[in-house]
Order: sequence, then structure tokens, then C-alpha cells
Amino acid sequence: MSVLREVQGNIRREVALAARRCGLTLEAGQVHLEVPRDKRHGDYSSNAAMQLAKAVRQPPRALAERLAGAVDLPAAGVQRVEVAGPGFLNFFLDPGYLGEIVRQVIRDRAAYGRRPQPRGIRVQVEFVSANPTGRLHIGHARGAAYGDALCRLLAWDGYEVYREYYINDAGNQVHNLTRSLEARYFQALGKDVPMPEDGYFGRDVVELAERLAREEGGRYAAMDERTRYEALQEKALRGMLERIQADLARFRVSFDRWFSERSLYESGAVRETVEDLRRRGWVYEAEGAVWFRSTAFGDDKDRVLIKGDGSYTYLTPDIAYHRDKLERGFDRIIDVWGQDHHGYVQRMKAAVAALGHDPERLTVRLCQLVALYRNGELVRMSKRTGNAVTMAELMDEVGVDAARYFLLRRSNDSHIDFDLDLAVSQSNENPVYYVQYAHARICSILRQAAERGYPDVDRTAVGADLGVLRGESEVDLIKWLGHFPGEVEEAADALAPHRIVYYIEELAKKFHSFYTSCRVLGEAPPVEAARLALVRAVQWTLRVGLDLIGVAAPEQM
Repeated sequence: MSVLREVQGNIRREVALAARRCGLTLEAGQVHLEVPRDKRHGDYSSNAAMQLAKAVRQPPRALAERLAGAVDLPAAGVQRVEVAGPGFLNFFLDPGYLGEIVRQVIRDRAAYGRRPQPRGIRVQVEFVSANPTGRLHIGHARGAAYGDALCRLLAWDGYEVYREYYINDAGNQVHNLTRSLEARYFQALGKDVPMPEDGYFGRDVVELAERLAREEGGRYAAMDERTRYEALQEKALRGMLERIQADLARFRVSFDRWFSERSLYESGAVRETVEDLRRRGWVYEAEGAVWFRSTAFGDDKDRVLIKGDGSYTYLTPDIAYHRDKLERGFDRIIDVWGQDHHGYVQRMKAAVAALGHDPERLTVRLCQLVALYRNGELVRMSKRTGNAVTMAELMDEVGVDAARYFLLRRSNDSHIDFDLDLAVSQSNENPVYYVQYAHARICSILRQAAERGYPDVDRTAVGADLGVLRGESEVDLIKWLGHFPGEVEEAADALAPHRIVYYIEELAKKFHSFYTSCRVLGEAPPVEAARLALVRAVQWTLRVGLDLIGVAAPEQM
């Protein structure tokens, strides 16, 4: 348990006991605590008296006075309790807990904030899952950053996390991709062959076709049409997927499984899924098509599963895929989709329910749009392709760290205006530079400390008198360090990695304020040792926080 969680638990327990001493009934779990905005109002504040006042028909302030007098201060770990306003209880903590926060960080080191025991809950997170018909673009980059950070965060909070990419390697988009590659291949051989009307005109297809012509010559042209189609389809899918995998690896994103849509057809899972829904009574035929009765589960209209020509709609293999996920025994399934899939959420939850599962096992997170700006102007198109800006181009321009950081600064359901100029600037206005510079500055301090006779700051911290850390900036910094484990848990519960970004930005801000007001090296030995311990604790916490969002913690800048 983190130090602050223990402190909070002590206060809640003692407030509940104080209520009993006053003849009132209040459980510790019912005691709400919050950190006052004004430091003059203490470390924590509770509205327990106002909660009880109505039931016992007593003025809340008078009741607060009684409760305050009944609290066992030493047992609660507080120096004093004050009554404020209409009946708030303001608790001023005994500062002894501050040193224990620093010691806990240094004991835990790179595991600080990590849940010590597994939760025993298996979570599958599917994200990105872009069609293998071209390079990943800026929208996919946001989904990749969010999905990856979410997986890191959930794993840190004790969940067993399984990462998955669903490859849409079946259907019309693959047919159109194959025909596009075939046309570009013949064009690369010097033949006048038109592109299919629904083809993919991006530079990626051209480059792949030119490579095939260069490496294979006319080998595919000599094949019969069916053989050539099948061979080029495999080349197209493999070539596009390799580029996607390379971009994601560079973006520090990995997957436990790349799940093929085609495998659902080959195994018969798509057909079996339709029959499963039919047996359960949720499939009917009308107008020459096979329908899913999704309105029975809250969808706004029923959905077609099999069209009149016998082909499946996009929904059908998606249901089969989610049926496969559920049968693999995941306790929770999280899908990360683009905002254009908003209308798809309810029908997929309907499918989960229709298959006999709790629809709450499926959670969908939608990532909103990203707008890129350069020199104050909206950037709409890629310089290389004339289409959407790719993930690779974003990494080329601002680097992986800045790309991930800026894409994670806002909640996934908020629109992002990405300032390319700010992302590459080396100034305090650039948030990723500001945070990374705090870590690099600490590394510099510790190198200097080693030269002054502190080769092992972690060991030095064990014997340091941390009670000397009582300056305002020191106390603010230590308190914020103490909030990290709770912030990790709350961010994981809310599926909100942007909260970690906010936390480390605030940590860097408090560290820079401390560094400005407090000299670390060159003070009296007790103060020097204590401040080195504090600086080391900040370094460990910054490292963990940055790693949770997939951003590097540089030692020099």
C-alpha cells in the first residue's frame, strides 16, 4: 500500500470511530476526503459532518465541532483538526509521513506505483487494426499511442493484458488492393493498363509494384489470371503489413497477436457465428437477406448479416471475431476505434449480448480527430503522397517521443490540435521537452554528487534525515510524489493514460520550482543528503511515468 493510501485510511478509520464516540453511525468507507485547493485549509478535508447532519437533525458545524474533538489525533496521524465553513473538517498531517514517501519511492525504484499483487483479471485490448491497404496515418498514430499507453497502464495496475491487431485481410478492400497492385505492376513493366475505378492510388502501391517489377521482372505477367491474382494478393497483403509493422515498431508499439480476418472464414467461424445467432433466435430472413435482430438489444435498427447475393456484410466477421475473443476467456475486452465508428458501438454490444454474454465485458474507446498545424496553418496533406499525413512522416518531423507525448496529452475523446513547431522546440513551452529536461537535470545533479562522494544515492537516502525537508517547495514536491500510486490506479480505472501525462508535467513543474528555491549540492551534509534523496525519488517517478506513456527519459539534453 502506498504511504498516502495508508494515511488516508487512518483518517477515514478515525473519523468513523469519532462518529461512534459521538453516538453516530458512520463507516470508514463512507468518509470522503479531498485535497483542499488552499494549503491553509490543511492536507485533507472531509464533509463527514454534513453527511451526518441531516440524518441526526443537528447543525453541521456544531456536529463538526463534536467530531473534531473526538478524533484520536495520534492514531489518525494528524497534528490538528480544524472546523471550517458550514462544517468541513480540515486535517493537518503530522509531517513525519513525508520522509516515508521518499523512502518508499527509493525502495521501490523502477517499480514505484506498480500494483504489488496481480488482479487475476485478463484483459484483451485491440487497437489500430487499420486496413492493410496503405501506410498508417496520423489518426492511426493516435489510436496506437492511446492503445499502447493503455496496455502499459493496465499491466502496471495488475491486469493480465493481451494486445491484439485485427488484420482486415478479406473482403472488397483486399480485392481492390490486389487489382490496384496488378495494374501498377503492368504499368511498371511499361504496359498501358488502367487503374480500377475503386483502386488504391497511393504511393505505397506504386512503390510495391515497382519493386516487384524490378525484382521479379515479367514473372507474374506470364501467369494465368487466377494464379497471378492469388500471388499478387499475397504480395500486396504481406508488403503492406510489413510497412505497418515497421511503423508501429518504430513507434514503440508491439502486439501479442496479429489476428487474420481470413482465418475466420477458413475455420468456418463466420458461418458458425451466424448459425449460433440463429439458434438463439436472433436471426431472421427478409427481403432476400439474412438479418440480425439487434434492436432487441438497444440498436436503432436491425442489421444485415448476409446480403441478397450471399456475401457477408462487414458486421458479420466482426461479430465472429468478438465471439472468438469471448470464447478465449478474456474477462474484459477493450476495442480502440476511430471516432467514425461511433455508430458501430451499440450494434457490437448488441452482438455480445445476443451471443449470451454480458455486454459490459466489451468496452469501446473512440479516438477523436487530430489536426496538425505548422506556422499557425492547418496541415491537410502529406508532402510525399498528397494524402493524409502518415505516422512515419510525423515521426520523421517531430520524433517518436514528441509524437507520442502530444497525442496522449488529451483524453482520447477530445479533439487534438497538434502544433508541429511547438513539438520540436527546445523551450519550456514544449511540454515534452520540459518534462524530459527535468529528468536530464536530475541526472546531471547525480553525476555531480558522485564526484562529491555520493556514488550510491539510493544507499545514502536510507540513512538520511529526511525530517529536514520542510521548505514549502520540498513539501509540495514530496506530497506530489506520494500521489503517484493512486493516480496510476485511478487512470487505469478510467482508461485514461492522459492523466499520467498531466501528473508528470505537474511533477516536473514542482521539481523545477524546488530546484530554483533549494540548492541541492554544497549545503550542510544532512541537508545535502536529504535533498539528494528527494531528487533521486523524483527521478525514479519520472522514469516510471514516462515509461507508462512510452516516452524516453534522457540522461542528457
